[in-house]
Amino acid sequence: MESQRPFVMPLVSILVPAYNEEEFLPAMLDRVLSAALPAGVETEILVVDDGSTDGTAEAALAVAGRVPDRVRVFRHERNRGKGAAIRTALAEARGEFALIQDADLEYDPRDYPKLLQPLLEGRADAVYGTRFAVGLERRVLYYWHAVANTWLSALVNAVADLNLTDVWTGYKAFRTALVRSIPLRTNGFSFEVELTLKLAQREAVIYETPIRYHGRTKEEGKKIRPRDALWGLLTLLRFALQRDTYVERGPEILDRLAGTRRFNAWMAETIAPFAGRRVLEIGSGIGNLTRRLAPGRELYVASDIDGEHLSRLAARLSHRPNVRVARVDLTCREDFEPLRGAVDTVVCLNVVEHVEDDRLALRHLHDVLAPGGRAIVLVPEGQSLYGELDVVLGHWRRYAERELREKMEQAGFEVERVFGFNRVTRPGWWWNGRVLKRRTFSRVQLWIFDRLVWLWKRVDRWLPWPGVSLIAIGRKAAPAGGGGQTR
Repeated sequence: MESQRPFVMPLVSILVPAYNEEEFLPAMLDRVLSAALPAGVETEILVVDDGSTDGTAEAALAVAGRVPDRVRVFRHERNRGKGAAIRTALAEARGEFALIQDADLEYDPRDYPKLLQPLLEGRADAVYGTRFAVGLERRVLYYWHAVANTWLSALVNAVADLNLTDVWTGYKAFRTALVRSIPLRTNGFSFEVELTLKLAQREAVIYETPIRYHGRTKEEGKKIRPRDALWGLLTLLRFALQRDTYVERGPEILDRLAGTRRFNAWMAETIAPFAGRRVLEIGSGIGNLTRRLAPGRELYVASDIDGEHLSRLAARLSHRPNVRVARVDLTCREDFEPLRGAVDTVVCLNVVEHVEDDRLALRHLHDVLAPGGRAIVLVPEGQSLYGELDVVLGHWRRYAERELREKMEQAGFEVERVFGFNRVTRPGWWWNGRVLKRRTFSRVQLWIFDRLVWLWKRVDRWLPWPGVSLIAIGRKAAPAGGGGQTR
């Protein structure tokens, strides 16, 4: 089964923030319109006049009048900054991918194929064009400007744990849906720092490629100033201390849970002994458990229904030849057909509770398995714990052991074992969700909890109350006289 991309026709939105660029904008737009592109790729151009006091808006509208199907123009009543202009363009973008193109002539649209290729191949979530790599031409200009750029990039890299050579580059291409899901707050040039740090916090896969660069002098209209570097540093400090990476609350909670790496390892260790050689994982998200469970398998199919998650999975797992990415809806029988009988294990962790018809979902898990295969199902335990956190996460219910066992048996499984998991956090879940009615988890609480997982693993089974989760292991019966799973 081949990896499935969530989009079919690649459209790239070229985002053009413009402020007092009447002289250069028409020539730049002509270059963009005539730029060579990878086969099958089309572009739209979104120009945002950021409160210009010259004829920038009129120049953009003149080009749009010639090619109205390719160019759209938006205007800010006052100058708000590059970040604000990019947000305006991004909100209107129709493309699967977006690429930032400054309105001057410093950056060359002939580099589009290199910037887009890692995105089109599904290897990257974002691509930065670096002005400092050896191999292409660049105009030689200010030494101290280059030193400041190097030091500022180094500081961002240190905080974000990256090794970019050019954080402040004007050429950034990315998946539109990813960046739209990130709250972008800054208006000026420090947008470059904010975006980079938040991409790193979201664990996006970032590539760099050398680009041509024809920098302008101050006399020719270069707009970035030393104060912009100061604002960049303040922005770095702000978003290093205040993690602000999701627009929506539900994904933000999942992001916080994804940061508990030791806990995720504990969960993977718990279920790994029951998994076979050919695995289908339902609801893989961005692959936090996938990366722990996939190594050593003959086939590992990571699936989800969210297009953003599928793209992230494809990029994060592109280096593993045994991994395939597929869209599989737990309630859709047709999604399972290509995999029927091809997998000996289905891993379904924290998914069934999101489905109204959970009996149908469990039947689909049973039917897709090869005879003798196993389903590993993890669900939240205890309806008495149901609270605000469950509502935000989209849970229909929490389960009792007897209910889960009966529903799996009705789906056709022979239930080998049902056991509790993660007893240690039950008091905290009850306190946060039922008493305090919180709608998210404290990062401090999660940080402390995760660093004590080595202790929780040793005491968890001795605690006298049920777990926060139930894990059920169900086997699909092999036909009489036939062979089953060999584990």
